[in-house]
Formats: sequence, structure tokens, C-alpha cells
Amino acid sequence: MMNIGKMMRQMQDVQTKMTDMQNRLGDVEVTGQSGGGAVTVTMNGKGEVRKISIDPSLLIPAEKEILEDLIVAACAAAKTKADSHIATETDKMMGGLQLPPGVKLPF
Repeated sequence: MMNIGKMMRQMQDVQTKMTDMQNRLGDVEVTGQSGGGAVTVTMNGKGEVRKISIDPSLLIPAEKEILEDLIVAACAAAKTKADSHIATETDKMMGGLQLPPGVKLPF
């Protein structure tokens, strides 16, 4: 069984690393696309939309609802990539930390 003091030190290290990672997420950029690339959304790792690019051929008033749906889909695709990036970085950071069964990070 793991020494509780050692586990607490590891948890403090993980908490510091989590804070550092969260601070760096603003610098991470991910891009999601929909409509075969007709709509592109760029967001940071915190889920903040930074840029939306729309192919001019979609700017038809009668197609407004389709364009709105494509924007939502591109945002969702970018968010999925951001979440994947966060999960990957969290796994790297955890590197061997043995948590008791049922305990998950982030808390």
C-alpha cells in the first residue's frame, strides 16, 4: 500500500501541474470544420472562439439556417479537439500517479 504522505505530495505536484496546464490552455489553438471545410472555427483550449471563417458561397439569405447549423457543428468539432488535447495533456501530467479507486482528476 502507498504511503499517505507520499500520495499527498504527489497530489500537490499534480495540482500545481494542473494549474500550469490550465494557464497554458489559452495559448492552445484547435480548429473545427463543417460543410467540407466551408465553415471553420478556431478556438483556444479554454473553449473560447477566436475566429470563424465562412466560405462566401454560403452567404445566401435563404440558406441562413444551414449556415447557422454549420457554425454550430464547426464549434462542436473544435471543442471536441480541445477536450481531446486536455485529456492527452492530463494523462501525460498524471504519469504514474496511483490514485485510490474511484478518484478522478480534475476534482
